[in-house]
Amino acid sequence: MVRLARHDDVPALCSTLARAFDDDPLAVFANPRASTRPRRLAFFYRSRLGALLAEEMCFCDDDRLGAALWAPHDAREPSVREQLRLLRLANRRLPQMLGGFARMERLHPSEPHYYLSILGVAPEAQGRGLGSKLLAPMLEHCDTEGVPAYLESSKASNVRFYARHGFRVIEEMRFPRGPRLWLMWRDPR
Repeated sequence: MVRLARHDDVPALCSTLARAFDDDPLAVFANPRASTRPRRLAFFYRSRLGALLAEEMCFCDDDRLGAALWAPHDAREPSVREQLRLLRLANRRLPQMLGGFARMERLHPSEPHYYLSILGVAPEAQGRGLGSKLLAPMLEHCDTEGVPAYLESSKASNVRFYARHGFRVIEEMRFPRGPRLWLMWRDPR
């Protein structure tokens, strides 16, 4: 069963998302040391969940094996407080990360839309439809309101998954000396 995520879900979801993104090209690029990656990713997801839960567009399943974190178009950027917290994750790749995120921001559509910030499913639960179920509430909301959706994917194998849900690649970009991203848009149905 998919439902709105609550504050008491945060610890479990941080662990789930860290495991889900452990092999993600952007997560690996930003956190090259495998031994510290889970802790660093969990810290990042705790920050994102803390910022986005109030929007009431974060969904999880009852077993907390996956989560979809959405933001409205005008609230997608991390607050100054969140940015300062995330500076704790700085490492030698900080210049490339800042350059990549600046380019992502320049390419981010200005038209009103809902932004899928994060969608992750624990490795042991992948391939069973949970990701689709986590997307469903907001995609239905987009269709009812007539509002588009947008995301960035850093994993080539996910592009086909998102295409099945109506997203199409509108741009490709590469982080400086880093991974490629597919910027994807979905018109309401």
